[in-house]
Amino acid sequence: MKVSKKIKEAIKKLPVGTTFKYQELNISNDEYCAAAKAIERLISEQQIRRISTGIFYKPKKTAFGELKPGEEDLLRPYLFIGTNRIAYITGIALYNRMGLTTQIPKDIKVASKAKEVRTKIGNINVRRVKSYVDVTNENYHLLEILDALKDFKLIPDLNKKSAIDLLINTIISLTKSELSSLVQYGNEYPPRARAFLGAILEKNNRDIDLAQLKQSLNPLTEYKLGITPDILSTAEKWNIK
Repeated sequence: MKVSKKIKEAIKKLPVGTTFKYQELNISNDEYCAAAKAIERLISEQQIRRISTGIFYKPKKTAFGELKPGEEDLLRPYLFIGTNRIAYITGIALYNRMGLTTQIPKDIKVASKAKEVRTKIGNINVRRVKSYVDVTNENYHLLEILDALKDFKLIPDLNKKSAIDLLINTIISLTKSELSSLVQYGNEYPPRARAFLGAILEKNNRDIDLAQLKQSLNPLTEYKLGITPDILSTAEKWNIK
């Protein structure tokens, strides 16, 4: 089969809005030159679009024009290897999605322990911050919660009471197994995040052993997050001010 036909067949099977790299087109090393020419033809025919060097997407066409993939889809090549997640979006973009801020970031942060990320998508710069633990399909949503606790004081336009209520509702919806994992991962985070997590879990009387979390904290250290007891009744027990 000709390389151009192989490329067309591979792209035809991709869902609309999917981002992809050359590596996902099932081509051999000696076919890359021909593949690059085939890709350029498909771009000129407007069947696919280029996001950045070596990364493309299959546009979704509607009566109102083309729809670009969502943020997560655009960044998928940097968030996954195959179907295995290795990174996740964090920072203001995450906190906006969580409902903690209305601000829209100029730059997007991607948390990963292993893979370096530095690229540009349109006018948005994407850069990597190092995650505290290895990222997987199973744990990234827990790491998102811990990031929000860690960065609580830095989140712009934050209504503290509403934000704490939202975080509490998110945390109490977790299964007991997920809560245990949340505490386990929390031990890898800075003390302010561990104290905040402990205060939230204690307030909601979850049947989770918080002894290790408590012992990991210096009893003389205060965590100045601007959280008063009327917002979080257990704050003072965890030296949160």
